[in-house]
Amino acid sequence: MSGDLLVKNGVVVTPNGSQKLDILIINGVIEALGRDLQRNNVEVLDAKGLLVFPGIVDEHVHMRDPGLTYKEDFETGTTAAAAGGVTTILDMPNTLPPVDSFRRLKEKRRLIESKAYVDFGLYGVLHDSNIDELEEMWNEGAVGFKVFLGPTTGDIPPPIDKTLIKAFEKSAVHGFTLAFHAENYSLVEYYTEKIKKMGWNGPESYPDSRPSICEEEAVSRILIYARKTGGKALIVHTSTIEAVSLIKEAKMKNVKAYCETCPQYLLMDRKAYRTFGSLVKINPPLREEADQKALWSGLREGIVDTIGSDHAPHTNEEKIGGNVWEAAAGFIGVETLFPLMLDSALKGLLPIEKIPLLLSENPARIFGIYPKKGCITVGADGDLVIVDPSQEDIIKSEKLHSKHKLTPYNNMKIKGSIRYTILRGVKIVEDGEIVKQKMGRFIKPILK
Repeated sequence: MSGDLLVKNGVVVTPNGSQKLDILIINGVIEALGRDLQRNNVEVLDAKGLLVFPGIVDEHVHMRDPGLTYKEDFETGTTAAAAGGVTTILDMPNTLPPVDSFRRLKEKRRLIESKAYVDFGLYGVLHDSNIDELEEMWNEGAVGFKVFLGPTTGDIPPPIDKTLIKAFEKSAVHGFTLAFHAENYSLVEYYTEKIKKMGWNGPESYPDSRPSICEEEAVSRILIYARKTGGKALIVHTSTIEAVSLIKEAKMKNVKAYCETCPQYLLMDRKAYRTFGSLVKINPPLREEADQKALWSGLREGIVDTIGSDHAPHTNEEKIGGNVWEAAAGFIGVETLFPLMLDSALKGLLPIEKIPLLLSENPARIFGIYPKKGCITVGADGDLVIVDPSQEDIIKSEKLHSKHKLTPYNNMKIKGSIRYTILRGVKIVEDGEIVKQKMGRFIKPILK
């Protein structure tokens, strides 16, 4: 399903600036941009007084489908995405079974495609036993490959260095991106046992079980391998001042290194454990105020390339109760990603033009789906999110669309309110409500 739509009188926000433009979408694709556009027999949406952004591309979600659907499934997860202005998601591979072969990629696509409210791409996972299958997964349409260097949901063991070098060499040949959970597994184990032996079981001690050296060592090693091989590395959920500095240095040397952070690292530091307890247990953990400031500086300077949600649902029982070691790591975020960052921009924490760059264009470029996705330009898919900047909203957990609605942002007042989410020219969300049936499609990177 694709639509014909003329969006008139809105202020279109792009990385190059904002201007009043009409957008004509025909058969789901942007056909024209300009002033006073006219077209017969198309639906007209008057966006006067509203801001028009490209649909958000969240390159970091865990929809838990298949195998862990008691936490989330593709229908509830993509409903949440649509309600939050996200029109494209890239789903992580640590499901049950993990997506570690082209057959499993095909099977996952078959299982979830009919459930999707938004367009989606699928990662494959890298481990020591499937290094020779990367090309087949890539040709089957994997959007990239996730590499877990630290402990994670699904207990996927980290690859050895030889496997990483081989993966980077393949990346250099084929152009795909390796996305890294960058924490040194053995260091995490060492510091976790050290903290446990001291008898510290409270959430406030959790950052000390995964100190910044775990991230710094892993990022340093990844960047060396990327530099030596010419492969592409994305460091996901970057959380430390040291990692930002290393990535900045690598970029200056023209290493193909990219940096993602998440709203949780920008909006909270480790003091949040006192308020929210194990609800905000995430990996890597919340850090110090100095790390938070370094991430904001990295956003403004162009060192941080993307902001992903790391949407990681768990049940209430898995998150709350018991000690911090027993609690699951991660919380929902795909529905609050764009509202939180829009609020930050409207409050002056970063230029509004950074939003389409960080949340749409850059992730689409990194994963080879640009310019089909991630921008407002002729020939791109007609994916838009339209907001009223003059309105305030309140994040209410009970109104969120995920299966389990635990969020530290409950009752948070934010500037800006989503009016419409548009997927390929069709209004799929209007004033917070899903108004169209599932029309999400599987998307593949453009092979080079």
